Amino acid sequence: MTKNLSSETICSRRYGLLSKEEAYENAKRIEDECFIAASEHFQNEPDGDGSSAVQFYAKQSSKLMLEVLKRGPKAKENGEVTEVGGLAKTVETLFDISGGKRTFIEAEEARELLRPLTVQGNSYSKICFSNRSFSVEAAHVAAPILVSLKKQLTEVNLSDFVAGRPQDDALEVMKIFSSALEGTVLRYLNLSDNALGEKGVRAFGALLKSQKDLEELYLMNDGISEEAAKAVCELIPSTDKLTTLHFHNNMTGDEGAVAISELLKRSPLLEDFRCSSTRVGSNGGNELAKALETCTHLRKIDLRDNIFGVDAGLALSKAMEKLVHVTEIYLSYLNLEDKGAIAIANALKNFAPSLQVLDIGGNDITLNAAPALADCITAKKSLRKLFLFENELKDQGAVVIGKALGDDHLQLEELDLSSNMIRRVGARCLAQVVSNKPDFKLLNINGNFIPDEGIDEVKEILKKGKNSEDVLGSLDENDPEGEDEEEEDGDAEEEQGQLESKLHHLKVED
Repeated sequence: MTKNLSSETICSRRYGLLSKEEAYENAKRIEDECFIAASEHFQNEPDGDGSSAVQFYAKQSSKLMLEVLKRGPKAKENGEVTEVGGLAKTVETLFDISGGKRTFIEAEEARELLRPLTVQGNSYSKICFSNRSFSVEAAHVAAPILVSLKKQLTEVNLSDFVAGRPQDDALEVMKIFSSALEGTVLRYLNLSDNALGEKGVRAFGALLKSQKDLEELYLMNDGISEEAAKAVCELIPSTDKLTTLHFHNNMTGDEGAVAISELLKRSPLLEDFRCSSTRVGSNGGNELAKALETCTHLRKIDLRDNIFGVDAGLALSKAMEKLVHVTEIYLSYLNLEDKGAIAIANALKNFAPSLQVLDIGGNDITLNAAPALADCITAKKSLRKLFLFENELKDQGAVVIGKALGDDHLQLEELDLSSNMIRRVGARCLAQVVSNKPDFKLLNINGNFIPDEGIDEVKEILKKGKNSEDVLGSLDENDPEGEDEEEEDGDAEEEQGQLESKLHHLKVED
């Protein structure tokens, strides 16, 4: 088997050639599995002479060998390299059945899929059952296998594993898995995409109550309501070691946010917090902001697409003064308006020295907030991505932002000022600013009012710089005929002239 698996064939030319060490490990696994299966087959035929068991063994081993060949060499990240007998070999640590289309799994298929987990002495410490929908019967097959792995599992991904099942069946599956995994010492747990609600959260009660060392917890797209959020907070006994907490796309609301805030206060080591698209309003936003002040190790914060408003924005600005280690901030679509945006910009200006990503798009920000944003941006020399899309900065605001992104911001990779009522002057300014950034990858100025000649100028500027015009994003929603209806033609022409003058100070060549 080892020789066949490591020799060049049509499969190896298509899927990759296994090393002799990896081929040997697979051959040994196949031998063990097929011998056990063939022995069971023989025992079920007491009057047989063993020939059918031999045929069964040959058929099963051929099938498993073909699967190994089609899978190709294992990626290094799915295993650990150890030295055995002077030779380096890969020990598989990740068992993943999530590939391909989502399918329903019944008992017999579960028995086949999970067979590698039953091999004595396996080294699997991470399992991913995502994208497969388990029936109650399949869950009963999986349960004793998971119980046998309790002492070695550290990461469990059960996201999207009951899709399409009736609610009663789904809850029963959750309880079966929860009981089987109770007592495992996990660092990573993903229960996303299961429409849990409070009933689902409590169905996982046995598992959650036994977790005292969790470092990463994902509950995204789970219908986490106020009651469910309270249940999560109630069931998990300790979050002292938690570094990652994601609650994206739930219906948490203000009261649910209060419960999550209590969880934050008990997570002093939290580094990555996501509570986006959770229907949190002003009161909940205020509570989250106060709780975030205690999470002084935060590096990434994502609160996008909520209904915070100005007051919560002001509270959030106070929290920003405590987050000195933060490198990524996502605050788009929070209804911050100028007042909230200015407060946050002023707070960040003197803190977050290593900020790399700032997303504050879709907040009704006008030219009035541009100076404060520019001061903040000027101080952030490590900035790689800046998102200011769907605001009302117009040409003058674009020029102010462009000036802030001067020669010192050499690490800038992405700049998004799409849908900001920008015309020719602002577009030219932004193109000139990014044209000499060596690592720049994407300029998004779509959805503005840039005339055709302005687009041609932008492309020409980019061609002359260190980047090609390939860094220019799509312009399919640009409206060359568009203009600000509130401005009179004379005012527009005067503003254009003033901006042209400012461009000379930015060393933008005509």
